[in-house]
Amino acid sequence: MKLILLIISFCLIFSSCGVIFGGSKYQAIIHATDHPKADIYVNGEIVGKGKVKGLYKRTKTLTVELKQEGCPPKTQTFEPVFRTGNFILTIGSWALLGIVVDLVTGSSFKPDHRNDPSIKRLDYDYYRFNVDYSGCLVK
Repeated sequence: MKLILLIISFCLIFSSCGVIFGGSKYQAIIHATDHPKADIYVNGEIVGKGKVKGLYKRTKTLTVELKQEGCPPKTQTFEPVFRTGNFILTIGSWALLGIVVDLVTGSSFKPDHRNDPSIKRLDYDYYRFNVDYSGCLVK
């Protein structure tokens, strides 16, 4: 019984609002709008065609490139932003330890869905990135 209480205590002490509500990574759907045959590259690596799902670090810039035969490549960059509301909750509940945990794990960041209309927040850790490939006339 003491061991269980000790484990629960460590989980509570070494967590924070950012870790509990989001973690260090987020899930994403990346969609090449109206181009199901377009190759999708994320941070230089091919991840699929047309529409893909992936897990990405909150602190990293997401660079998405679309390529399709007969079309110029399209690159779009998505920068992370600071999760202010989450950080305030961390200060109020876990104080300095929570702040350190949030910053070290990267859970203090998120995709900028409020200022970028091509990003839609589906859940607290699930986003949809719509990349417009209107420069490609081949469907």
